[in-house]
Amino acid sequence: MKQASVRITSITINNFKNIINGSLSLENTRKNYKASVVGVYGQNGSGKTALIDVLELLKYVLCGKTIPNKFADYINVDSDIATFLFDFTIKNIEETFVVSYQFSIKSVLDISGQNVDLVQFPEQKKRVSIFNELLKCPILSEKKTRMGRLIDTDTEELFLPKPKKQLLVGSNKQTDTNLEVAKQLSSVQSRSFVFSRELLDVIRGTFRKAGDTNNELSFYVNLIENLVNFGNHELFIINTSNSGFISLNIQPLVFKDLDSIGTIMIYLDEPTLIPKKAKDITIKIIDALNVVLKQIIPRLTIYIKDLGSQVLENGEDGSRIQLMSNRNGKEIPFGYESEGIKKIVSILHLLIIVYNQSSITVAIDELDSGVFEYLLGELLNIISERGRGQLIFTSHNLRPLETLDRGFIVFTTANPHNRYVRMTNVKENNNLRDFYFRDIMLGEQSEELYEQTNNAEIAFAFREAGEYCDS
Repeated sequence: MKQASVRITSITINNFKNIINGSLSLENTRKNYKASVVGVYGQNGSGKTALIDVLELLKYVLCGKTIPNKFADYINVDSDIATFLFDFTIKNIEETFVVSYQFSIKSVLDISGQNVDLVQFPEQKKRVSIFNELLKCPILSEKKTRMGRLIDTDTEELFLPKPKKQLLVGSNKQTDTNLEVAKQLSSVQSRSFVFSRELLDVIRGTFRKAGDTNNELSFYVNLIENLVNFGNHELFIINTSNSGFISLNIQPLVFKDLDSIGTIMIYLDEPTLIPKKAKDITIKIIDALNVVLKQIIPRLTIYIKDLGSQVLENGEDGSRIQLMSNRNGKEIPFGYESEGIKKIVSILHLLIIVYNQSSITVAIDELDSGVFEYLLGELLNIISERGRGQLIFTSHNLRPLETLDRGFIVFTTANPHNRYVRMTNVKENNNLRDFYFRDIMLGEQSEELYEQTNNAEIAFAFREAGEYCDS
């Protein structure tokens, strides 16, 4: 596989949570930045977290994993189907090309745990069914290269178009039968068929037989493999559960290096028993963190205190460790640090990777939670101006509106049919934060950015609610 840089360039969302329709470009067309930074701002309940949820859904799909049942409840209440469209650029040394991937999900009754038909009860679980997957890319067999269908599952056949099916999986009847079963199984197991292990193994087998003699097949297989690699190794989603772990005295360390990828959970109120290999990875991560940490939080470093060896349940050697802080030469357990410092440490390794690597996408919900607003603005400014990767975040703190180029900022609207917009009529000398506040008051944009509230009515509601407390 030719390793390439993959980046999401646009997302379109239909009928997901409170978004009937929402489209946003992740590219800043104002200036030629290496980094792709998108900050999403808006009123509570206007579609910020929904965007992070959609990116989490994409990761499950690209990894071929079972989509969690919670997504069945995320389909808009007025629709039976939610649809998503993602555009990517894939860039290697030789060229850059565009790929699009579209799919739909629906909620179906999960009857996998029963063998009889029953009347549906409210407590019965729903699961996600993914269907109508469509992968489009440049079609090389044409005299003039154009975007066309590579794999389209919206058919009773295995997939269309037939020439691409013939090229990717061949025409063996037994293979077709096995893949038909795999397609049905993927639906039952709430997995993508396009990115299923079963289909990918057949495509890889076809490619191995053909070798490098078929340039068209080689191009398509590399394209698919790069998307698979992106989903598994280069797309990171940090949602509010990350902060939830911290509240439970668990410090998550999300990491990626050449050898490994994942999250290490360290208990803060008691020693943590981890495999020795995990301890070595943790020390390596913390060494990298400290280089930046002591610059953004002066005189603070962290380290792992080894409390001795212990055999794990599986018989392997493990280590009992405790995460410690060193501030001004004084050592204390890291659990006594503030929630904000814990939040910064939990995501700092990913921010370091975004700064240094172009084919990395990190999406963080409520990035500002617990982080001092001045520091937040400065960190985002540094990443946007000098970084190389892609950072997508939501925030309630408006400080980044003053430090980021306005092309990096997206606002949610009060219109569920057009959820995401960028500000228009903003002059170079305008302060975007002040401009945003003014628009909330005056409504000068084409879409309403804030559904107005009435202070007098809020005050009356507080007083009225107090009567229930007194009764």
